[in-house]
Amino acid sequence: MESSILDSIGSEIIGVMTPVSLCMLLVVLLVYSLSPSEQSLSGASDPFRTAANLVYLERPDDSSTQKLEGAVLNALVFVILIAIVTFLLVLLYYYNFTNFLKNYVRFSAFFVLGTMGGSIFLSIIQQFSIPVDAFTCFVLLFNFTIVGVLSLFSGGIPILLRQAYMVCMGIIMAAWFTKLPEWTTWALLLALALYDLFAVLAPGGPLKLLVELASSRDEELPALVYEARPTVSENERNRRSGLRFLLGGVSDSGSVELQVVSRDNADGRENHGNPEYSAVNVGTFGNEMHERSSDEVERLPLVGHLRDGFSSSGSSSDRSTSVNRENEIVMEEEMSPLVDMSLLGNNRQRASDSLENSLITDRGIRLGLGDFIFYSVLVGRAAMYDLMTVYACYLAIISGLGCTLILLSVCRRALPALPISITLGVLFYFLTRLLMEPFVVGTTTNLLMF
Repeated sequence: MESSILDSIGSEIIGVMTPVSLCMLLVVLLVYSLSPSEQSLSGASDPFRTAANLVYLERPDDSSTQKLEGAVLNALVFVILIAIVTFLLVLLYYYNFTNFLKNYVRFSAFFVLGTMGGSIFLSIIQQFSIPVDAFTCFVLLFNFTIVGVLSLFSGGIPILLRQAYMVCMGIIMAAWFTKLPEWTTWALLLALALYDLFAVLAPGGPLKLLVELASSRDEELPALVYEARPTVSENERNRRSGLRFLLGGVSDSGSVELQVVSRDNADGRENHGNPEYSAVNVGTFGNEMHERSSDEVERLPLVGHLRDGFSSSGSSSDRSTSVNRENEIVMEEEMSPLVDMSLLGNNRQRASDSLENSLITDRGIRLGLGDFIFYSVLVGRAAMYDLMTVYACYLAIISGLGCTLILLSVCRRALPALPISITLGVLFYFLTRLLMEPFVVGTTTNLLMF
């Protein structure tokens, strides 16, 4: 049982863990590169007020009790704000304000890439003294932002480009969250893990309501979600169902003509024909044409052209008459499919339906942008202390994510990705900082090997 589960989702797990690991690695590099050397564990020397610390501004000279109380209050207020906004989004989605939500998400992506990403870009330029003028910097940032918004929300974009920009947005947001004070960061991570558990699994949880509404409508959620592989909803599949079969033939001029067969157009046609000619094979195309009746051949313009091409020994007058007849058939059947879909047998139709249902239900693993952000925030905060804590937190997060994905394959329902990973990460951080790091440093300084 376990081996079959691992075999079925192994590639999916790798497809999710790879971008998560890359996001955490780049956040750690940003923290090491952009953090000043005199920065202490308490965060920046000049605290600034954000939505995550509306109640309490942590200062280095505050007592531990004050920091703990203030951090808990900040986390509580932040979670309440997130819950209010999420329930508001649920109401808007319930009353079909989908276009407004999509535009809101587009604006959010533009704001994150343009302003917050631009600030990090300028910090990198200043830190490494990169020689670039203001105009070039503006053009690069503008192109980066516009291409990012288009790749996240437009169709026909390569999936790798979309995934890359999702990772970039996670890096940018996580780099900003690492500027929060230490106590507030830890309290915020634990509070968000508990909220994620409630929002996804509770009967009245906002995220659960969103997922159920989207499933009932068979729509994609207007949200920033990382997809391990591209998926197509049933509505989108039905809209694309016209491009189902492709028939080829040789025209009078000697060129190859291709025409697609639309299932939607063919559903309304009458059932007349032999089911055994439901598909056309290129290798046996000429042989099958001799076996079909003349009436069936006349209903297929390209087949008629191909037949005329094969009978090149006929007279020129017969050939011109045949061409005129075939042109008339093309004009009459301009909006009709070349092959009647009613020719498909019941067995073939049932097989197609079962395959279509399996493709619809076989969706790839999806991970919200918030999971990328807070995984990276935890590792980035650990990087401000020591690399040993970074390794421990990374292993804990990856282990928790793996457990969550395995549970996802077993439960076959939406599960929160934060609770297990964040709990293990915070636990491993404090165990490493309080127990492992003193032990390793003590044995190393005393030249002991173990």
